[in-house]
Amino acid sequence: MEKGRKSKSGLTASEINKFKEALLAKRDETLRNVISMEDETLRKPSTELSKLPIHLADVETDNFGMECTLGLMYGEKQLLKEIDAALQRIEDGTYGICEGSGKPIPKKRLEALPWTRYCVEYASSLEKGLIKAAAVEEDIPPDDSYSSDDET
Repeated sequence: MEKGRKSKSGLTASEINKFKEALLAKRDETLRNVISMEDETLRKPSTELSKLPIHLADVETDNFGMECTLGLMYGEKQLLKEIDAALQRIEDGTYGICEGSGKPIPKKRLEALPWTRYCVEYASSLEKGLIKAAAVEEDIPPDDSYSSDDET
């Protein structure tokens, strides 16, 4: 795309490049979060405390903490998939176009959620169950895949 010329989404090449930079920065941050959570939770070395008598409540607290962290990691990994999909849309020339309606996604929405797939109207219909989204990845359930998009 020529400099200053707008794409089908109404975004200029410069604007798309800024969104790409923001997506890459968010991807790096999210990847660091996942690695940090994995290091802290899943790779804890066993300590001498394991030889002490253990109270069941302590075990349950540890299990609960691990389940919470695993849930957070899952969310972060899903976000990584959404960011990667947005980066692919930039490469494909479809970034900023609602995958449901085919209409341009407003720049303010992209600024708030640069990985969003949908315009507000379509995302709202998804949330209300008026329409059903197709799962983008096999392991992304269609019912909750895009709930974070509905915040803006």
